[in-house]
Amino acid sequence: MIEDYEGKIPAPILEQYQKEIKDFKVTKAQEAEILKRLETEYKNAKISPGESIGIITAESFGEPTTQMILNMFHFSGVSELNITMGLPRFIEILDARKTIGTPMMEIYLTKENRDSDKSAKKIASLIKETTFNEVVEEFSINVLKLHVEAVINKKIIKNLGITEAVILEKLQSAMKSYSVRQNADGSIIIKPSGEVTLKEIYRLKEKLNGVYLKGVPGITQVLPVRRGDEYVILTSGTNLKKVLELDEVDITRTISNNIFEVFEVLGIEAGRNAIIAESKRVIEDQGLNVDHRHIIFIADLMTTRGSIRGVTRSGIASEKESVLARASFETTIKHLISASIIGEVDTLNSVIENVMLNQPVPLGTGLPGLLARMKEPTEKTKKK
Repeated sequence: MIEDYEGKIPAPILEQYQKEIKDFKVTKAQEAEILKRLETEYKNAKISPGESIGIITAESFGEPTTQMILNMFHFSGVSELNITMGLPRFIEILDARKTIGTPMMEIYLTKENRDSDKSAKKIASLIKETTFNEVVEEFSINVLKLHVEAVINKKIIKNLGITEAVILEKLQSAMKSYSVRQNADGSIIIKPSGEVTLKEIYRLKEKLNGVYLKGVPGITQVLPVRRGDEYVILTSGTNLKKVLELDEVDITRTISNNIFEVFEVLGIEAGRNAIIAESKRVIEDQGLNVDHRHIIFIADLMTTRGSIRGVTRSGIASEKESVLARASFETTIKHLISASIIGEVDTLNSVIENVMLNQPVPLGTGLPGLLARMKEPTEKTKKK
């Protein structure tokens, strides 16, 4: 019976119907009635030809965003793990900002690792970026000899699975113009080659703090949390490409909230889906409701040219064909002067420029243009 409706009703709706109908005992006649009504509801939900979808979508987003709060969610117990939410996050998405306030990832694990708290913590420790200052127990500056001495915390490096030999190797690789050696007592000496001032030694000490030792670069904090029957690792900072290379990670579900990073690693379709998912998350977290199709429409508009463009003067607005439409958004004089210099013509095809000139607007999407071929009048029609 479902096969009769394939092509009439979208496949995702039919799949959802098949899942839901299992919980109910229905006869064939009842199922036929349900499917018929489902088809009717789907047709009624379609956008009518001539509907002003752009204005409706804009209003659909504009009204709820006035109710959004300016807040940041904080994970208790982790000082640096915060998530920007509400209006600031929504602006980040629509402006398509490459640098976002609180980048984070949700890392899902493979079947072998997702059920165990111990495995999740172990993988989290492998993912977290570890720098030199995290394993140093004490930093000191020898003023007479003009070098930096660092005492390693052996307990910490044992827990992290790092050896002193690895630390020396990483330091020598990062500080190529400096002499790095280990004393008999285990302390590490970092000394510049040639004559230096005390000020430069202090700068060296600060530079040593950020030397990378292990983990995924960019992941500054990790937090394993239980969701349902499995453990998920939440992170502060993102590095989708490196995380997806780990064997313990489920690459089909792991996500980043940085839409540009998703686009660069997985392509434009994944970037589009990230815009939809992140927008829905922000809206739903605020207890608001925006039609899913309006979110899809915005995502399509932002990604239709194969790259992610924000709803800004340098993004979507800059690519409008109409000079007056571009000028109405921002930097009015700049657009008018540029158009005047090259003699650009405005054909007045969209809404904004016609409103500016007090003319009827070409409103609506999908209306057909009809041209009637009229017959020559005959003697009979003339008498009428």
